[in-house]
Amino acid sequence: MFEQEIETYERLRQEYEILVTRKMSRKEWMEYNEILFSAHSCAIEGNSFTVDDTRILREQGMAMIPIGRSLLECAEMADHFRAFDFLVSRLDAPFDEQLLKAVNQKVTEHTLSYKAGDAIPGEYTTEDMAAGDTLFGRHEELIAPVPSLMASTEQALRNGLHPMVVAARFHGYFEYLHPFRDGNGRTGRLMSNFILLRAGHPLLIIKREDRERYINALKQIRKEGTDEHLISLFFHIAIKRMQQEKSQKNSNSKMVFFF
Repeated sequence: MFEQEIETYERLRQEYEILVTRKMSRKEWMEYNEILFSAHSCAIEGNSFTVDDTRILREQGMAMIPIGRSLLECAEMADHFRAFDFLVSRLDAPFDEQLLKAVNQKVTEHTLSYKAGDAIPGEYTTEDMAAGDTLFGRHEELIAPVPSLMASTEQALRNGLHPMVVAARFHGYFEYLHPFRDGNGRTGRLMSNFILLRAGHPLLIIKREDRERYINALKQIRKEGTDEHLISLFFHIAIKRMQQEKSQKNSNSKMVFFF
C-alpha cells in the first residue's frame, strides 16, 4: 500500500535535495522552514499571524509585535519557535514520552495559563477533553496508551517502514488520544516532523488552506478506524510542496529584467 505515493515522493525528494535543500546553508534552510512551519501550524489552531508576521517576530523578537496581532498570539508563536529549536537540537534523542512532554511544555509554556489556569505545561490532562465538534474519550483511558504509541513508532522506524507513513500514523493516533490540556495539534505536528527530520527528509508543512482536509482526515480515524486518508494527505502535501518550490526556484532563476 502507498507504493505509488512513495515512489513519486522519493523521486521528487532526490530532485528537491539537489535543487533546493543543498543549495542553502543549514542555518538558512532551517530558518526558512521554521518560519513557514510555525506560521501554518499555529494558523491551523486559529492564530492570525501571516508568514511575514512570523518572520518579523522570529527576526526581531517580542519587541516588535506585528500590527493587529495580540500578545497571546505572539507568545504562542514564540513558544512554537522554542519548541522547534529544541527538537532540531535533539534529533538524536529517543522518540519517547520524555521528549513528547518536553515539546508540549515548550509549546504551551507562556499561553496555557490564559486558557486553563489550573493546567501544567507538559503534563497530561486531568479532565476529559473536547475540540470543535469532537468529544474525546475518558482521559485516563486515552493517556494510558501513550508510552506504547511512542515505543511502537520508534520500532516501526527501526523496521524500515517509510518515515512519511510512520509520521502520519503516529500523528493520527496521537491526535486521537489527545493527552494534553492544550497544544496537542502543534505538539503532534512537531513530533511528526521530528520523525522526518531525523530520517533526513524535508519538513511536512500543513498549510492553513489545507486545514479542512487535514481535520477531516483526522476525523476519519474515529469514524472508520483507518488512517489511510491521513497518510495519503501527508504524501499529497509533501509532494505538492516540493513541486511548487522546485518550480519557484527554477522560475526565479530565469527571470530577466528589461529597462
